[in-house]
Amino acid sequence: MNISSRDLNVLIVEPSHTQQRIIERELNSLSITNIDCVSNAQEALVYIGEGAPDLILSAYYLSDMTGDELLHILREDEANQSICFILVSSVTDIKQLDSVRQAGVAAILPKPFAAADLAVALKTTIHHLNPEELGELDDLKILLVDDSKLARKHIIRTLQSMGLEHIIEAENGLEAVALLDETLFDLIVTDYNMPEMDGRELSAYIREQSSQTNVPIIMVTSEHDSKRLAAVQQAGVSAICDKPFDPENVRQLIQRLVS
Repeated sequence: MNISSRDLNVLIVEPSHTQQRIIERELNSLSITNIDCVSNAQEALVYIGEGAPDLILSAYYLSDMTGDELLHILREDEANQSICFILVSSVTDIKQLDSVRQAGVAAILPKPFAAADLAVALKTTIHHLNPEELGELDDLKILLVDDSKLARKHIIRTLQSMGLEHIIEAENGLEAVALLDETLFDLIVTDYNMPEMDGRELSAYIREQSSQTNVPIIMVTSEHDSKRLAAVQQAGVSAICDKPFDPENVRQLIQRLVS
């Protein structure tokens, strides 16, 4: 049965009781009422151990660890790795936020956030919880290239929720090149920033030197530098998705590119 936003069980992890009330009020305005609040990560982990919520909204700075560390603990726990997670924070440091994106956050909201931003984040959450399968495209052979094991696990979970099971992993562009010499793929999903050979270089190799020059390439990246992204597009990428990404957008992209 599909979960609607009204059905969501939400846990707010926020040290400030004032912020807890503000977030709870905004959720109530969107007809979400199944809400509990805790003040730190340890309380959150105890709560989750007694019954996992559908969604966690967490601050970045907690008294006992960061929201990033809490997210990584959840993603490394098989029982809780699929819990949707939204970060609510005033943090703007790219490196700090990139770690959160790599771990598979559903959305990152600023503090304070606009009601419209929360609504979009919740829509993405619902897409994660109610993935639509790709039907006749479920036999696609996909090459996933990302140097972050955690990011690969998150992307694989998302693709598998759409019915896509034939996924081969590579840690960087050089590994991907070797696999391209051995196997024909229907789709390549790659990160941008990687050691050895990055996503731009891999895309250029595929388009110019491989035997699979026409294979669709989706780049999933947290990169926001417009010049770098322009270079990526010139290298022949079929589509670019942001981290964090909306599963529904990815599903529609795959349908369009492969069909």
